[in-house]
Amino acid sequence: MFAVRNEESALDVVQDAMMKLAEKYGDHPLTELPMLFQRILQNTIRDYYRRSRVRALWTTLLSTLSPGDDEDHDPLEAISGEAGTYSPQTPDDQLQQSQLLGIIEKEIESLPARQREAFLLRYWEDMDVAETASVMGCSEGSVKTHCSRANHSLAAALKAKGITL
Repeated sequence: MFAVRNEESALDVVQDAMMKLAEKYGDHPLTELPMLFQRILQNTIRDYYRRSRVRALWTTLLSTLSPGDDEDHDPLEAISGEAGTYSPQTPDDQLQQSQLLGIIEKEIESLPARQREAFLLRYWEDMDVAETASVMGCSEGSVKTHCSRANHSLAAALKAKGITL
């Protein structure tokens, strides 16, 4: 069994699990609820760790493009070229960053629309599966499928270009 060590995240996970229990199983007998809650909680914790692992993978890759002391830096802003983004010191660094950002941006844009939407909502907007499903108007299973396919596609495309994660 996994444990969520960050108190705020743990409270969020428990709240999400309680909401799922109330929404989907509120009409079940009280004697069934403890076992249902345990299963929902386990699945919610797994979702939390999956999302954290994938988010960490992408932010690690993109964090190389931001200054080390800027916690509020958003890699997607760097990709879109908005004001206030990190600028490397040497022309060579600038060229490398520009090329890498172009490759990442192109690969994100080349994802099918639903995969791109799911990927950005889950990992950059930090929405959970239920919120993403609600925004996208699909099932939670579809969100998980879209995200998984987007991750595999992006990783394969970047690896093919010599960018390792």
